[in-house]
Amino acid sequence: MTVRFTKDHEWIRVENGIGVVGITDYAQKQLGDIVFVELPQVGAKVAKGAQAGVVESVKAASEVYAPAGGEVVEINGALADNPAAVNSAAESGGWFYKIRLADAKDLDDAMDKAAYDAYVAGLH
Repeated sequence: MTVRFTKDHEWIRVENGIGVVGITDYAQKQLGDIVFVELPQVGAKVAKGAQAGVVESVKAASEVYAPAGGEVVEINGALADNPAAVNSAAESGGWFYKIRLADAKDLDDAMDKAAYDAYVAGLH
């Protein structure tokens, strides 16, 4: 299992060619109380870096970008009823969608946890 992070504050946890995608804990803290999440449709094909969803908070709306390309195989439908789950568990139960990776090399430029933490620390 590999977890990678993007500069756009998405994370992806990959296991057996399937990536679970969400926004980082840092991102949810910056957004504040999440009130709505728009997810891609199952079966949709997304390209690396393309918009794959939207997250709205009391402060702002923000696009969610695909950290890797592939086909969406599952969405976290529980977020429709409880978008605040992103605030309480951004990097676990608050995941957005699962994707079958088209090419694992898409993640070659993504950061590991230590590199992402250093990146975030540099933002302040």
